[in-house]
Amino acid sequence: MALEISSTLSDDLHTLHLALNGQLDAATAPALESYVEEHLGGDISTLVLNLRGLSFVSSAGLRVFAKTRKLVKARNGRLCYVNLSPQVRKVFDIVKATPLSDVFASEEELDDYLKAMQDQVSAG
Repeated sequence: MALEISSTLSDDLHTLHLALNGQLDAATAPALESYVEEHLGGDISTLVLNLRGLSFVSSAGLRVFAKTRKLVKARNGRLCYVNLSPQVRKVFDIVKATPLSDVFASEEELDDYLKAMQDQVSAG
């Protein structure tokens, strides 16, 4: 099965949302890696990966997630995962490659978290 990637850029141009649909495996991981490298530019400081439509992730997919995290951190940014499908959530739980603080149940939960962090900066 192919991997479909759709993206939206936030109104403030600082957050890129990628929705993944299909399977992330050895055959499709290079496409995601290229897509991220091409689109992670400008003032983007937060990358949100919506994994609701991701039905499978292999070790090759996990390597792309790790490389993406490294790219985002090099920009002093943040990589967040939202809407993990149950099977992908299981892989994340087993591998423990991603800090739980970067995994959110939904985009609303992520938005609430980001708002709270920004409010702390504004108040401090």
